[in-house]
Amino acid sequence: MKRLADHILSFYEKNAFGVCAWLGDKMSMGSGNIRLAFIYLSFITFGSPIFLYLIAAFILKHKEYFKPVKRHGTIWEL
Repeated sequence: MKRLADHILSFYEKNAFGVCAWLGDKMSMGSGNIRLAFIYLSFITFGSPIFLYLIAAFILKHKEYFKPVKRHGTIWEL
């Protein structure tokens, strides 16, 4: 039953914004700890991390547009 709950949770995280899961993967932390920290910071700072969360969600949704463009070498660099 635990594995089913883990599959449902990961499915929800991937189909939702996935900001906490992505940040947890990058920082090698659990996404639950990231969520708790986000909630606590939101209460302490009167909700200002919500804007950062929405910006991160937008960037993750459109991350292919934020990647640097790879340039091909010129003919002289062969």
